[in-house]
Amino acid sequence: MVMAAVLSENVSLEDFIACPADDMEWVDGQIAEKNGMTVKHSRIQSRLDRSWGNYKDSSGQGGEVYVEVPCGTDRRVRRPDVAYLTPELVAQYGDVPTLPQSPPLIAEIVSPTDSAEEIFLKAQEYLDSGCLEVWIVFPESRWILIVTQTQKLTFNQGSTISTQLVLVGFSVAVEELLA
Repeated sequence: MVMAAVLSENVSLEDFIACPADDMEWVDGQIAEKNGMTVKHSRIQSRLDRSWGNYKDSSGQGGEVYVEVPCGTDRRVRRPDVAYLTPELVAQYGDVPTLPQSPPLIAEIVSPTDSAEEIFLKAQEYLDSGCLEVWIVFPESRWILIVTQTQKLTFNQGSTISTQLVLVGFSVAVEELLA
């Protein structure tokens, strides 16, 4: 998602963490609205949410899958498109207004207004704040990139994508997510 309209410069990070506004992120001292979502973006977000959720239930791994959950990174509060929390993290942080770290598994769906640099910096930001695995989904080119601290893997149509470090054993055909 791209950050567009800056709505406020007078809210502290602590205040935003305590009461995060819907559809907003706190970036570099400013509250900014997330925008750029398309119907295709929303459809992929829903499919990924449902796929991870069904798998965590059927595999018995537990935990929770969230859409747009506020999470803290280094000096920022982000809202990843889709995120998975392990049962341990759900027990630890279940009802806080903002997670104090990035979830261990995150998916960011690239919007038409996003820049590549912005998306890759956001993925690194997540990895630097507790995330173990980031899926970067490119709806138009039909590519999915998985980034961890030690590897970068690419998948496209005809491929089956699978988690690397979190939600062990999950896999899905790229077409299922991006069709």
